[in-house]
Amino acid sequence: MSSSQPPRTELLLNLLSQRIAILDGAMGTMVHALGFDEAGFRGKPFQDHQRDLKNCIDVLTLSQPEAIRQIHTSFLDAGADIIETNTFGATPVALADFGLADQTRELNLAACRIAREAADAVTAQNPERPRFVAGSIGPTNKQLSIAGNVADPGHRDVTFDEMVACYREQIEALLEGGVDLLLAETAFDTLVLKAALFAIEDVFQSTGIRLPVMASFTVFEGGRTLSAQTVEACWQSVSHANLLSIGINCALGPEKIRPYLSDLSRITSRLVSCYPNAGLPNALGGFDETPEMMAAVIGEFARDGLLNIVGGCCGTTPDHIRAIAEAVAPHPPRQPAQPPLLSRYSGLELLEIRPESSFTIIGERTNVTGSRAFARLIKDENYEAALSVARQQVENGANLIDVNVDEGMLDGPAVMTKFLTLLSSEPDVSRVPIMIDSSRWEVLEAGLKCIQGKGVVNSISLKEGEASFLHQARTIRRYGAAVVVMAFDEEGQATDIERRVSICERAYRLLTEEADFPPEDIIFDPNILTVATGMEEHNRYAVNFIEATREMKKRMPLVKIS
Repeated sequence: MSSSQPPRTELLLNLLSQRIAILDGAMGTMVHALGFDEAGFRGKPFQDHQRDLKNCIDVLTLSQPEAIRQIHTSFLDAGADIIETNTFGATPVALADFGLADQTRELNLAACRIAREAADAVTAQNPERPRFVAGSIGPTNKQLSIAGNVADPGHRDVTFDEMVACYREQIEALLEGGVDLLLAETAFDTLVLKAALFAIEDVFQSTGIRLPVMASFTVFEGGRTLSAQTVEACWQSVSHANLLSIGINCALGPEKIRPYLSDLSRITSRLVSCYPNAGLPNALGGFDETPEMMAAVIGEFARDGLLNIVGGCCGTTPDHIRAIAEAVAPHPPRQPAQPPLLSRYSGLELLEIRPESSFTIIGERTNVTGSRAFARLIKDENYEAALSVARQQVENGANLIDVNVDEGMLDGPAVMTKFLTLLSSEPDVSRVPIMIDSSRWEVLEAGLKCIQGKGVVNSISLKEGEASFLHQARTIRRYGAAVVVMAFDEEGQATDIERRVSICERAYRLLTEEADFPPEDIIFDPNILTVATGMEEHNRYAVNFIEATREMKKRMPLVKIS
């Protein structure tokens, strides 16, 4: 289904081109200041509910709608251009803890209605300054890259598919409720954020509605997410998504968030958002930075050209938002960066291939077809020893790790999932990108659901025709991976120069023109074939490979060759 762009999107984009947009502050801080007890959280709709609801802020859209409306209005009066729906925890997974999973749609629709009415009422007073509603999508209380049980590194409470389904239910309700944009925020596990972005694209394609999408992740002191990714690696993991903006929020106050915001602003071509906490929490769990203290630092962010969208997270009130809005008003919005077109991949850390880089080394020992020792360990389910094989490769200088479990006696998707899930709990190994290697599509896709970084799929080809090739390429792109393409087509394997080049050129055209693949994310394998066999027709295989590579690099300079 083709997607349409609502007319309010143009108004939002116009605002962002003219000045730094102001996001609202902390819904939780404002709610807690109201001092609702258990009965207050329950209100009339939940007076007989079987579980405690205190601190389930999302239920207040039904039990205390006027209080939520007043909070939205207070932030709008303070100068917010964008207010967030009270839906940070309104996913089936998060609501299940309160016995409310079956009310996901109702809670999201109610939150949208309240925010929409508040924003539209203020807009009506000054039509020249429209206000916007962002559908808040929180990280839930689940992780995909971090073990849910410290005693079992391979345990996960949920799967990638379950998280996509969870987010899809919320996103469908947010779109139905009439939000102007979606905000996937406070992401501390990038694989969960990737699941949210995957679900968003699912809903856009199924409904035909396409809204701007903001994404924001959380880093802690030391500059890494809770799942241990650096800022650069995290951005690369989600750089495939069609995002309006990427940003950092929560965890830190403005002063401590400054270096990480600066890094993000330098490397991304998207707009940049930032909404920090009012400092670090004090001994009582409160936040001590005053509006003036926050505004002074954030004003410097704006002066230094780091911001397009700014607001506040934990501890911030309408007074904070008012001060921040005044501090950034004199400064123009940041101009998006234009980083050079380079091949970039990520594990916990970024791998960037520059013109001056030496060979990029792929560790091939975690491959059951290339290592008898690794195959034996996997067949014996000795995963701890199998992980040590991967660790040795990284210690010995591998820039990427190739994982292949194609063996007739193995359940490929299950084994790939198990190994990559365990590997993600090994920071000394998972710091490098993963190459998911299989001749079976279901194994490749199982692997893509396990890596939070930007990995590489090895491989796809045109041997089953263009329709299959494009389906697989588009799916790989949605997961955020690069791709190896073999020089095969419907007629078989290319051996001479002309066919190698023509097949790769045809694949390149399909990838870049129809599958939205950046050229720098394409790796061609023009078939290194056996030489010195004694058969005359094989004598030029090596020369043909070299000559084909030379011609391909001339015609498609940004691709890489394996």
